[in-house]
Amino acid sequence: MAPLLKVKGLMKSFGGVTATDNVDLDVIKGEIHAIIGPNGAGKTTLISQLSGALKPDAGTVLLNGSDITNKPAYKRAKLGITRSFQITSLVMGMSVLDNVALAVQANDGHSYRFLKPARKIAHIRDKAMENLIKVGLRKRANDATSALSHGEHRQMEIAIALASEAELMLLDEPMAGLGPEESALLVAFLKELKGQRTILLIEHDMDAVFALADRISVLVYGQIIATGLPDEIRSNDAVRHAYLGEE
Repeated sequence: MAPLLKVKGLMKSFGGVTATDNVDLDVIKGEIHAIIGPNGAGKTTLISQLSGALKPDAGTVLLNGSDITNKPAYKRAKLGITRSFQITSLVMGMSVLDNVALAVQANDGHSYRFLKPARKIAHIRDKAMENLIKVGLRKRANDATSALSHGEHRQMEIAIALASEAELMLLDEPMAGLGPEESALLVAFLKELKGQRTILLIEHDMDAVFALADRISVLVYGQIIATGLPDEIRSNDAVRHAYLGEE
């Protein structure tokens, strides 16, 4: 099966620091593929190159076999890539439903989309509510976004990512700042997306990674030192030495 996303020889340097060093990566349609590694490994630089926020110095990025290496972020979004969690896109003064409705509206494509508030267009409102139900926020739909907890904001961002109908979701440390209960809820939400969307997950929470990932790639000093099934990564001596620790 041809990968949905194929990365070959990706390079990015900042001054004398090589942030991604000849990275090869395949992401298969429908899988949750986790990228793990210590701080400073180059994970955020990698995901920024995949989203189009950063242009690589060398290498290629293919989506469904098409070369998107030089395409900017907005064109990649139209082709089916969405990035969430590193920079919040929530409007705190608006309701939860209005935030998600705006995302649905942005993906709608009809010429009348700017003529009336998104939530007043029935099919946009209904689709926004459908996504809120999927992430467990139905009862919070009419609340102000500012009134929600940090974990609920993460749930909102999943709903917004779903609204884009993107084939590939790039999730940048979704568990960051969450307590144990909120993390467990978010893991459960992401598990329900398995097979429905393809997810590239950058995450430090190893419990979440091993609970969610179909495959894991380990990035150390800008290089992927191993890719495999969770059990293969857990038992890999080089990975344990470089990142996971002896436990």
